[in-house]
Amino acid sequence: MKTQTRYFGEIEYTKEELLTFAKGLFGFEDEQEFLLIPFSNEGTLFSLQSVRTPELAFTLMHPFSLAPDYAPVLGGEELKTLGVEKSEDLYYYVMCTVREPVGESTVNMKCPVAINPDTRCGLQAILESAAWEMRHKLSEFDKQEDKTC
Repeated sequence: MKTQTRYFGEIEYTKEELLTFAKGLFGFEDEQEFLLIPFSNEGTLFSLQSVRTPELAFTLMHPFSLAPDYAPVLGGEELKTLGVEKSEDLYYYVMCTVREPVGESTVNMKCPVAINPDTRCGLQAILESAAWEMRHKLSEFDKQEDKTC
């Protein structure tokens, strides 16, 4: 199959590469099929590209590369929806709003995208923990790293 993408032009993909979000993403409930495309070989920055709407793509990051202590815990209903018993069985990504300079970019650690790697089903969750917010500047994480050196 082929689809037009926001950042990579037209690409080919297989049905096995699709990620399915039965309830869509917050504010985009009608968008249910996406591709996760790395921006580079490093694999820390991704495009979550809608298959249905070529201009709709979200920038995602691995949260653990920013905060190694990040440990999202999903509720029972969310775990059931994704077909797992515990939060640790899932892959997690956080949405990034890219700004200039890059240090002003923000990540949403409060509402991660959780994906079951076996079924390729996903959802966006809201964590109950008060430890994380919806807008953490990337520069906040750089400062934390500097303090530990």
